[in-house]
Amino acid sequence: MSAGHILALDQGTTSTRAILFRAPDLVPVAVAQQEFPQHYPASGWVEHEPEDLWQSSLAVMREAIGKAGLRPEQVAAIGIANQRETVLVWDRRTGEPIHRAIVWQDRRTAAACAALRESGHAAAVAAATGLLIDPYFSATKLTWLLDNVAGARAAAERGELAFGTVDTFLLWRLTGGRVHATDATNAARTMLFDIRAGRWDEAMCALHRVPASLLPEVRDCAAEFGLAETALLGAAIPVRGIAGDQQAATMGQACFRPGMLKSTYGTGCFALLNTGDTPVASRHRLLTTIAYQLGGRRTYALEGAIFVAGAAVQWLRDGLGLIREAAESGALAARSDPAARLYLVPAFVGLGVPYWDPEARGAIHGLTRASGPADFARAALESVGYQTRDLLEAMRADMAGTGEGAVLRVDGGMVASDWAMQFLADILGLPVDRPVVRETTALGAAYLAGLQAGLCPAPEEFAQTWHLDRRFTPSMPEAEREAAYAGWQRAVRRTLSGVA
Repeated sequence: MSAGHILALDQGTTSTRAILFRAPDLVPVAVAQQEFPQHYPASGWVEHEPEDLWQSSLAVMREAIGKAGLRPEQVAAIGIANQRETVLVWDRRTGEPIHRAIVWQDRRTAAACAALRESGHAAAVAAATGLLIDPYFSATKLTWLLDNVAGARAAAERGELAFGTVDTFLLWRLTGGRVHATDATNAARTMLFDIRAGRWDEAMCALHRVPASLLPEVRDCAAEFGLAETALLGAAIPVRGIAGDQQAATMGQACFRPGMLKSTYGTGCFALLNTGDTPVASRHRLLTTIAYQLGGRRTYALEGAIFVAGAAVQWLRDGLGLIREAAESGALAARSDPAARLYLVPAFVGLGVPYWDPEARGAIHGLTRASGPADFARAALESVGYQTRDLLEAMRADMAGTGEGAVLRVDGGMVASDWAMQFLADILGLPVDRPVVRETTALGAAYLAGLQAGLCPAPEEFAQTWHLDRRFTPSMPEAEREAAYAGWQRAVRRTLSGVA
């Protein structure tokens, strides 16, 4: 392996980040980040302007290369990690999107999903895709676009349109429209992909009325995805790695062995449990998904998804004005009354695993006249720990022994809060390990590109480079832990949309 540099593009829900890593040790040498607007055209709807996704991506890649003082030709490869399930459709000839991107959080297709479930399709969808029928996934969003944008369905049937998740759209733009492709992890989140056979599923496409001509080619996570146009970055840099952000984080956390568990805390929270080469069908409403695909071999995972994690802290800042910076939330929470039990159920866009209730909306339980800003901050941070416990309980039920002797590896913006991480360890009753490199999503994308470029070692050797920053060990008495969690469960039951 020779030395070189890898450019990781981490296109997230609220911001786009580029990190330039030095290979083969993948030490970050330059970072650039740019936030972009969110659009909420109706209750439960969330959209992005496609040009914001593209222009922010282009800007941060250029900035990171410039900050590092490198010539563009010194960058050996680009790796892309992206917000998953978000849907774009564009004209193949012009590259122009037909509508704003419909974001993974968007719930506009809740009624359509309910109709599919009521028609008895849930078992077939789960068997093929490993997913539950929910607006979270791409398929019903894509159908909505074809049915609601004038002329879209006819154009799609003529083969004039292309569909993609964000990675596919960025790859199309980077390569000047020459490559229409995705990787197996992103394909697995569309509700159109057979995760066992590793191909688009004809029955799922028929169910959702999706013409096959819309769909991208599916490749390994580490593969030759094409060359960026020279005019964009100053050199024809090859794109050599793509993965959905949570799967990229799984690799960045070096969770390559079955039984290893990671949780990423960004806008939402996503926990993945490596199950090896066997897809485990969940009996407790978890998702069965592809963790990564290398050399044509798929490794699977059980996944639990929380729609609101860091977004709850953003709500404290932007919605309530209780803090100026997200980093202030832990200090504010520490000033709350420890005897007060205020529960925030942050169902701003519905509830994910294990409830899957797209109609639920946020609620606060336990308010008293004494409740104040510190209690709200504490409730927001604690909600993330409680929801993570919901995920872990489901995983334990699906795979006996999960959690016994286990350690949870954590990453994402929220893990900078010692207060939040200590509560997470306390409510889970598990050690929580925070790594030295916390931007594990970008690290995973860089690793994939470096692996394909021959600059990074095989997974087993790469795992040896993972280093611990701090371990948080449980200190809460078990009786207190269980009483607090029981209170959370009561609050959730009162929040579910089917409960009067």
